[in-house]
Amino acid sequence: MTDVAVLEKPVASAVWHEQPILWTRRWTDRLFSFAIERPESFRFRSGEFVMIGLPAEQPGGKPTVRAYSIASPAWAEELEFFSIQVPDGPLTSRLGLLEAGDRVLLGKKSTGTLVLDALTGGARLYLIASGTGLAPWLAVLRDPETWERFDEVIVTHTVREAGDLAYRQFLIQNIYDDPLVGDLARGRLVYYPTVTREPFVRTGRITDRIDSGAFFADLGLGRGFDPSVDRAMLCGSTPMIRDVAARLESAGLTEGSNAAPAQFVLERAFVG
Repeated sequence: MTDVAVLEKPVASAVWHEQPILWTRRWTDRLFSFAIERPESFRFRSGEFVMIGLPAEQPGGKPTVRAYSIASPAWAEELEFFSIQVPDGPLTSRLGLLEAGDRVLLGKKSTGTLVLDALTGGARLYLIASGTGLAPWLAVLRDPETWERFDEVIVTHTVREAGDLAYRQFLIQNIYDDPLVGDLARGRLVYYPTVTREPFVRTGRITDRIDSGAFFADLGLGRGFDPSVDRAMLCGSTPMIRDVAARLESAGLTEGSNAAPAQFVLERAFVG
């Protein structure tokens, strides 16, 4: 699959914070996470994205940047990011080699529609991701407002191989140790990973499992999406987002935005 996380582009000019990397973590030879120091003036909503970049390699050149969803909740003191490393990518091939103490460029303003403000009220929230599209859900899950607004939260994560299920331990266990949301999430969070290219407890694309009814059967729901109670957020590969959005619309759910909240949201800036 091709994830939105590989989108990279040079820009002509921008105003940046230049922030030190606090830590890095390799999940696989293609996937890594890193965190940077959060500037005191930087404010964002859980689920938003921001531009991350590195200075030009040649004197007089332009920095290379791309949009990254912030994996930290709005209250966090550091900014965490989850990335795929593209061997020839102008940004990620360099970014994946950096270590603690190295510095990166951080845009001064975040934005995005993968936020609770863009959804109307409901009882059940689906956070549907493929690949590094999991990042904004790590923020949304750690925001107390999520648990104030919804009775149940279901996180799906579709990847090629089981080793790509980054943050699996966090979603299975460590989130319950979170001092703000751990007790709120207990008994209300469902983690639903699927793998497409090797044997796993659940195999196949999330859309195939939705179409077959296996998704709802596994959850003990015995039905499809219900616009009266279900809300959803989508992030990941463009085909996954388009396919799941079509299924949500067929079930009667309406796409929302910051200006007009509704029953599901996706990040239009990442979908071509």
